[in-house]
Amino acid sequence: QVRLVESGGGSVQAGGSLRLSCVASGSTNYFNTWAWFRQTLGKEREGVAAIRKPDDSPWYGDAARGRFTIAQDNRKNTLYLQMRNLKPEDTGVYYCAAGMVGGIILNVNEYNYWGQGTQVTVSS
Repeated sequence: QVRLVESGGGSVQAGGSLRLSCVASGSTNYFNTWAWFRQTLGKEREGVAAIRKPDDSPWYGDAARGRFTIAQDNRKNTLYLQMRNLKPEDTGVYYCAAGMVGGIILNVNEYNYWGQGTQVTVSS
């Protein structure tokens, strides 16, 4: 079992920044990749960014590339998402996820551990 707990969501004006955190506990050796997904208004859950545990190799979805940065501190079992230049369309629930990923890294079906989500609201 892997438990994931997100924090750092909140409300911010367009152009602002937020940093999300995800703390993993339990059987943390049971995943090799962890990621951020989001559920935004009118869209299915989409991959935002992912990172490989052993080598820090990052992956970004189209909406995140150039504005968001994913990072990890494996000693603290913590995943981060630094979000910059936020836009109203970034509003949604952001989820931390982890899994033994062997396929498409930002495919939601690759992940079997999920946090409860944290709300991000960006006002215009």
